[in-house]
Amino acid sequence: MDIHEYQAKEILSGYGVKIAEGGLAYSPEDAVQRARDIGGHVWAVKAQIHSGARGKAGGIKICTTHDEVSDAAEHMLGRRLVTHQTGSAGKVCGRLYVEAGTDIAKELYFCLLVDRSSERVVMVGSAQGGMEIEDLAENNPEAIIKIYIEPAVGLLDFQAREMAFALGIDSEVMSHAVKTIKGCYRALRELDCSMLEINPLVITTGGELIALDAKMSFDDNALFRQTKISELRDKTQEDPREMAAADRGLSYVGLDGDIGCMINGAGLAMATMDMIKLAGGEPANFLDVGGGASAERTEKAFRLVLADKNVKAMLVNIFAGINRCDWIAEGVVQAVRKIDMTVPLIVRLSGTNVEEGRRIIAESGLPIITADTLAEAAEKAVQARNEQVAKEAAQEN
Repeated sequence: MDIHEYQAKEILSGYGVKIAEGGLAYSPEDAVQRARDIGGHVWAVKAQIHSGARGKAGGIKICTTHDEVSDAAEHMLGRRLVTHQTGSAGKVCGRLYVEAGTDIAKELYFCLLVDRSSERVVMVGSAQGGMEIEDLAENNPEAIIKIYIEPAVGLLDFQAREMAFALGIDSEVMSHAVKTIKGCYRALRELDCSMLEINPLVITTGGELIALDAKMSFDDNALFRQTKISELRDKTQEDPREMAAADRGLSYVGLDGDIGCMINGAGLAMATMDMIKLAGGEPANFLDVGGGASAERTEKAFRLVLADKNVKAMLVNIFAGINRCDWIAEGVVQAVRKIDMTVPLIVRLSGTNVEEGRRIIAESGLPIITADTLAEAAEKAVQARNEQVAKEAAQEN
């Protein structure tokens, strides 16, 4: 789960990280009032969307008058910002953060994230802040410093100092830098954060260390014990299909294809998507219904997949272990009878009580296409999809 910049800054300020004064705005009038409250002569007006590279998309404006603040707010609010992180769909800006201008002497990059390959937390830094880390890694990888932290031990003082020295921080700012780094690590651990990024972390001309931007991502599976973090969720910034699935306890990731998938088990789901692509198709989603796919849960999954108007065919692939194929078959038959299916349905069952499951589907009288193997199911799904596309094209003509 991602949160907005202003939310991340508010959290980090509670852990000793210094931020510039700022305020939230939902209208041009709000933005001007925030600028008046802050005072001074320079303000940054920032679009609050769940994406980086906002500046390149026109989502950050430096203003020197109240009229400029109002114009910037008018331009951003309600606008769909497209960055390389949002994809072509972009994200709509519904709120702004107006922040006091900062006299920057030096920009740094700092990040903490969970590295699953090493099973540790990695601290990443660079003296070249303000750049996209992907560009930096490609063009100047030696400028990136990585320090691995053993979770059982935690961040040690010498590691925080090592990172501060690597960032080229002067001795006058060293104690504050160590405090900032340790505060960020405490936030990561205590709040079940999977990624915390400050880019840029700036040293001002007055010698202060300030987080000028902040991003935080949290482990969805830990939100049950992080109620305050869960309340920060902005559903308008997330894929509505994924939000609907999360609200129903389903693991769903929306994709750009047109063959809907309902599968039990993440590994089988990945294999199924690979087979669909190998057969010449494109999956519309990743959907793992898990091990307890009751008839009600199966129906919810069907409705979720079919809510995507791009879906031209649907593939159900179940390997029953904890589940039983007859239970799944009953759920599929019940779902199809309740839902107005307008696209072809392909079902492949394997595992416990598979013969009984196949009998239930065969005797249902429903136009369900069956398959015995994963490869056969993928091929039939792609074929059904192609026939559906041709049928719709003929109807339009």
